Amino acid sequence: MSSGLPSLQARLVSRVIFPLAVMWFAGTLVITGVSRYFTQKAFDRALLDDAYAVASHVRLGSDNELSLGLSSNETETLLFDRDEVLFLAVFHADGRLIAGHSKLYVPTSEPIHPPVFTELILQGQQLRAVVIARAGPMPFKVVIAQTTKSQDQLFRALLLYSIGPQLMLLLALALWLKRAITEDVRPLSALAASLNDRDEHDLEPIPDKSRTLEIRRLGHAVNALLLRISRTVQSQREFAGNVAHELRTPLAGIRALAEYGLTQDKPTIWRQQLLAVLEREQYASHTIDQLLALALIVEAREVFQLQTMRLDQSVRDALLRHLRRADAMGVDLGVRGADRPVEVLGQTSLVDGILDNLIDNSLRYGKRAAVGTSTITIAIECDADGRVVLMVVDNGQGINRKDWDRVIERWSKGPIASALRIGTGLGLYLVAEYCRILRADLTLDPSAPDQGTTIRITFAPTTSALSAG
Repeated sequence: MSSGLPSLQARLVSRVIFPLAVMWFAGTLVITGVSRYFTQKAFDRALLDDAYAVASHVRLGSDNELSLGLSSNETETLLFDRDEVLFLAVFHADGRLIAGHSKLYVPTSEPIHPPVFTELILQGQQLRAVVIARAGPMPFKVVIAQTTKSQDQLFRALLLYSIGPQLMLLLALALWLKRAITEDVRPLSALAASLNDRDEHDLEPIPDKSRTLEIRRLGHAVNALLLRISRTVQSQREFAGNVAHELRTPLAGIRALAEYGLTQDKPTIWRQQLLAVLEREQYASHTIDQLLALALIVEAREVFQLQTMRLDQSVRDALLRHLRRADAMGVDLGVRGADRPVEVLGQTSLVDGILDNLIDNSLRYGKRAAVGTSTITIAIECDADGRVVLMVVDNGQGINRKDWDRVIERWSKGPIASALRIGTGLGLYLVAEYCRILRADLTLDPSAPDQGTTIRITFAPTTSALSAG
């Protein structure tokens, strides 16, 4: 797919090469300045030595006039240079020529004490000149100038031999970086190709062939995403299969009851059949709720984050949701310890699911077999370590310790549910899974048979729950 965007490889190469080119250019400017400075220094030093040599031959004559005590041959020998042409001039302090070229005069407003280097043009040639001033035997100035051909040649040679290798190294580095970046980016292309070649059903992890930490992390993140998607798809498949399996029986029963009722003429039989249909519908609705709660577990594992919530409010809301049903069944449903604010780390939907399933189980299977009032109590307490404990207590037939580990497994029913042939075997399994997500401890208080059931949910301390999250 072409979107006009540059490739990652091109961007990386440009991000590296451009700063290198800028630094190379800046280095070139520095080298140019340094080369020019030291080249100039070397030639200026030779020029200054010639000026001092000429100044040492200035003499004061008998006529009290200054003169240059050098013949033309001596002057030629003193100023000989194989590559450059040198010019000299000696002036009185007031500018009168003593010897040499009069056009080399450098006017100054003040006497010149330190040597002064300057640029001159003589006979159409660019000259580099030095001016020195001497005080005895009478004040005078010496000017020595020379052409700069060899100096310029040396400067160009220095630039060539210093900048040329740098440029070649820069090009070599650019080629090496391009090849190295190509090698390092290749796993990204392989990852994209691997994902593009898959169909929507292939959720297997991608192979890890990366050689860099960032690409390995990306591969792990993609594999983690594929794993979450696989779990979600598997959950959806299980949900669809469970719905088809669990609803087939109650729906078939509803249809059979309706068909039988339609064949009868007595209103009493119709009423009996309608009540039976209502009971079957309630069972089907309960089954759907349980299956939806089962599907919620996968989402809760991946999405839900623990946060501070009011446990007392959830308990009071659960009481209101089940109070009418409990009254209709003659069960005394009550709450203890919810008259003050109690905060825990959890998720409201998961805590509501725990309460609904435990209360529903107690209403279904926790009624007393003998004469007496069936009671269900939802209590909030604190244990010895200061942790919040949520309890659901009934006075029914109870759950044996040996059956506890089995009834909290998926699709496993207790002895009473199996005998009555009701329930889905999901209630306590959902409670156990929700407790795992909330990092809460689910325990069954040991009690004698036929003396009720006490189920305790101990929430994790706030600090440990936060650090675990």
